[in-house]
Amino acid sequence: FKTAFHRSQTLDFKNGFAFKKLPTVGIGGNRLHVNQLSQAELDELSNKRPTLTYGEPKQAPPSDFIPAHVAFDKKVLKFDGYFQEDVPMSTEEHFRIRQVGIYYYLEDDSMSVMEPIVENSGIPQGKFIKRQRLPKNDRGDHYHWKDLNRGINITIYGKTFRIVDCDRFTQTFLESQGIELNSPERMIFDPYIELRKMPPRMYVTPSDFDQLKQFLAFDKKVLRFYAIWDDTWNMFGERRRFIIHYYLADDTVEVREVHERNDGRDPFPVLIRRQRLPKIFLEKKDNFPTCVLEISDQEVLEWFTAKDFAVGKPTTLLGRTFFIYDCDEFTRQFYQDKFGITDFQAVDVKKPLPEEIKQIIPPYNGYGFLEDSLQNCFSLIPQPPRKNIIKMLENDHKILRYAVRMESSNPDDSKRHFVLSYCLATDMISIYEPPMRNSGIIGGKYLGKTRISKPGSCTDNPVYYEPADLTIGAMIEVFGHRFIIVDADNYVLNYMESNLESFPASVVQSMRHHFAPRMAAIEELKR
Repeated sequence: FKTAFHRSQTLDFKNGFAFKKLPTVGIGGNRLHVNQLSQAELDELSNKRPTLTYGEPKQAPPSDFIPAHVAFDKKVLKFDGYFQEDVPMSTEEHFRIRQVGIYYYLEDDSMSVMEPIVENSGIPQGKFIKRQRLPKNDRGDHYHWKDLNRGINITIYGKTFRIVDCDRFTQTFLESQGIELNSPERMIFDPYIELRKMPPRMYVTPSDFDQLKQFLAFDKKVLRFYAIWDDTWNMFGERRRFIIHYYLADDTVEVREVHERNDGRDPFPVLIRRQRLPKIFLEKKDNFPTCVLEISDQEVLEWFTAKDFAVGKPTTLLGRTFFIYDCDEFTRQFYQDKFGITDFQAVDVKKPLPEEIKQIIPPYNGYGFLEDSLQNCFSLIPQPPRKNIIKMLENDHKILRYAVRMESSNPDDSKRHFVLSYCLATDMISIYEPPMRNSGIIGGKYLGKTRISKPGSCTDNPVYYEPADLTIGAMIEVFGHRFIIVDADNYVLNYMESNLESFPASVVQSMRHHFAPRMAAIEELKR
């Protein structure tokens, strides 16, 4: 009689880790008499093949299916081959051998033919036949890897390819599939390409001159000449300095330009690159393409050598005439040892300074101030003349006033009265005529502010009227009109007494005598 119908516990913990155990009793508490092996152990025993079995052996489970595009992915068979191509209408070759590589892709049984690129072959090379399944015959069959072997011919689209060899992977794969490979053959090269690789035969008698000996003896030995190119006879031409290098190792010449600071030229150092320069040409035909072909020994009769350069003589290099005026110390020693030349007197090629042209100032035309008109002769954009700022600040609003009358043969002018104002800040004189009723003359400004030169002074070095020249009874000539000073205001006397060092004693004394009666009358009134 069963009273418990639960399943036995199969999960247990040991040392903090959970593990699974097999049940020992079943439902109702009945003890189970079964194998105590796990399912993994049972599977291992079922797949194990014992050495001695009794009864029918158990078969191992079949392996997983792998498709061809996965099993043969990126596995390619490579064969080396060539084909022969006819070359019509050529006297140098009748056929051409073109090497190719034949690739067989195992994943989809497709093939491609690639031709390696040969430099300067003149033939479009690269992909010869794109990747595809190639037809084998007219019945619709396609090439299979079983049809490929070394030492056989295959025809693809009318062209016959000869397979001569394959790589190691292809050989291993075909042998593993039970295919017996033929012996590899030697690759055939194009006879015309091999002929071009051979140096052409030259029937030239070797020279006794040893270039290697010259190079070893004169390596890093250079002759240096200092030259000048005079191009002043052309429009905008100039005299430019150059350095001519002659390399003794290979008889080459180089011309380098000497740049000066702020010369306005781009910093290109080399005018003529290092090369052999021809001195005398042979007679060239009119159809000789000199613009595309380099000059060789067949066109030149004589090249420039070290003996063609000398100090103090002109040398024409590629159409330009250079005058050599000096050289360095090594060049002097070389010419002395080689040619016995000791005359190396340097030539002075400095351009003489041009004669200074004296600037002649034109005569003053009478318009404006003399200083302002003179500025037009000094610059294109005239600048205002500089002023004495200190003097203007010290004598600001200081004006000396004098009463003058005009000296004239006209009796009407002798009755006219004027006020002469001398501005101490700018040394300018202005004349004002007070209006008089019923005189018939309009009063007002007679002369604006200007500097008045003394009679007899020239425009090159003018002498202007100063406060010391303005005294009682003095005659002032203003642009052809004469004025006589007859009176002055009290500020003139005060200014003279305050600045005695600027006025002669006679001028101050005459001014005091003039104001003495007036001062006495004032003192009398004060009493």
